[in-house]
Amino acid sequence: MEFELLDVIVFVAYALLIIGVGLWVSRGKGDTSEDYFLASKSLPWWAIGASLIAANISAEQFIGMSGSGFALGLAIASYEWMAAITLIVVGKFFLPIFIEKKLYTIPEFIEVRYSKNLKTILAIFWICLFIFVNLTSVLYLGATALDTIIGSGDGAIFMECIIGLALFAAAYSLYGGLSAVAWTDVVQVVLLVIGGLITTYIALEHVSSDGNIFTGMAEVYEQVPEKFSMILDKGEIITPNGKDAWWDLPGIAVLVGGLWVANLYYWGFNQYIIQRTLAAKSLKESQRGIVLAGFLKILIPLITVIPGIIAFVMNSDASGMINEGVTSASFFGENGRIINDNAAPWLIKEFVPAGLKGLVLAALAAAIVSSLASMLNSTATIFTMDIYKPFFQEKAGTSEKGLVNVGRVTASIALVIAIILAPQLKSLGQVFQYIQEYTGVVSPGILAVFMLGLFWRKTTNNAAIWGVLVSIPIALYFKVGPNGWSDSPFFITWPFMHQMMATWILTMLIMIIISYLETGGKIQEKSITLSRNLFKTGPIFNIGSFVIILIVAM
Repeated sequence: MEFELLDVIVFVAYALLIIGVGLWVSRGKGDTSEDYFLASKSLPWWAIGASLIAANISAEQFIGMSGSGFALGLAIASYEWMAAITLIVVGKFFLPIFIEKKLYTIPEFIEVRYSKNLKTILAIFWICLFIFVNLTSVLYLGATALDTIIGSGDGAIFMECIIGLALFAAAYSLYGGLSAVAWTDVVQVVLLVIGGLITTYIALEHVSSDGNIFTGMAEVYEQVPEKFSMILDKGEIITPNGKDAWWDLPGIAVLVGGLWVANLYYWGFNQYIIQRTLAAKSLKESQRGIVLAGFLKILIPLITVIPGIIAFVMNSDASGMINEGVTSASFFGENGRIINDNAAPWLIKEFVPAGLKGLVLAALAAAIVSSLASMLNSTATIFTMDIYKPFFQEKAGTSEKGLVNVGRVTASIALVIAIILAPQLKSLGQVFQYIQEYTGVVSPGILAVFMLGLFWRKTTNNAAIWGVLVSIPIALYFKVGPNGWSDSPFFITWPFMHQMMATWILTMLIMIIISYLETGGKIQEKSITLSRNLFKTGPIFNIGSFVIILIVAM
């Protein structure tokens, strides 16, 4: 089905609505750094919960996770369902400390607990990660999807889509800051859930023999029962490009291993996620927002992973193989490589009717643009508050209004760099897995520094600096084996989840040893004093958390 005038009207109406809301809610709120970077600390629980999901559900989930569903199956939903549990941990044990310290940024905690030098090192880490991995990959995936849906899928409008998405996100986020980002996210998350459910519904109708969605779901399960396995064994699922899916999701490790490293780092210590919780009216409001986000995370695989599995069923032959005799040409790249991430765009283009296609495309754009806006705002926040303010503000005589302008310029530069780099990701098959794997080089060390900093009072500043530095060569050591050196006795060939867990544990051990060698195990002056009262939570948080755990356990 082609993109028609009605779809254009729906999409343009959506774009004008988002830009209008963003500019309206942020009017008069860009005069101070607290206004611009923390939305005047005025966000209610429902805006926080919606904004958390809108920032999280981007092209890497909407498109990348559908692609992983196409290649790996439902097991990739472990990221989402385990995230719901992780959010409870963050709300219970991390947020009370962060909000008590009145933080603007996650690196700021490092200065409170350790030192200004380490804060600067990690601030630079995060800025590089946001620009070179997160912003770049979201732009690439979003542009690829739009090129497939609107165009012919041959890259003819790829760069135009990248530039269009970038300008859309910039149109309201650069001016309005976190207020514009968070309040538009409320609209965006409703839209992306509705649009995602529409795609799933229509896909199930078409795959069904009688047009019934429940029959369709049963028939999909009958055809590819292995795609619904949650704990994968070696050799159980071979992806369309011939890779054993176990290497991406290694069995029980998705429940008790490295997935915890990825999730705790992402939801607890990732600036563009945690920033909206720091902007809450109060701790209780922030924790209630966390619970809402946890419930929404349980729903997400229905609109991301299931469509990918359906697309696989529609494009596989009787033996479960993807080949040119059955499959749409849009799934084939250079040298016959299967492009898994085209699953969701293909479904939208082929089966969603006019009018609804505009709505679904608006939902996809909502996922992309909301995350871009969040990443831009957080990149600007970290650079302005953790690098510019302590090192340059006094010399330059910059006012509060000047700090806001520094943030806007920083976000603009970051966006330009991402636009230039995004096309370089074309050689990847599963961008969601790329993001997880290469974020996993730095996340274990950073998680080790935070966990010991929060909960072990004897951790020294030097131990934390060494932990950050040595974690990267440790992580890179584990990368060598799976990349051509598997036969060498000097290297270990492990899935990247095992690599992350091993890197995290080894980094913490090194930090503990250095701390004892340096001080003999003395409690540090800047350590965090914890008390039972600090971690008390209200009945709404407790009941909501219990229900989330119960649902995930089932």
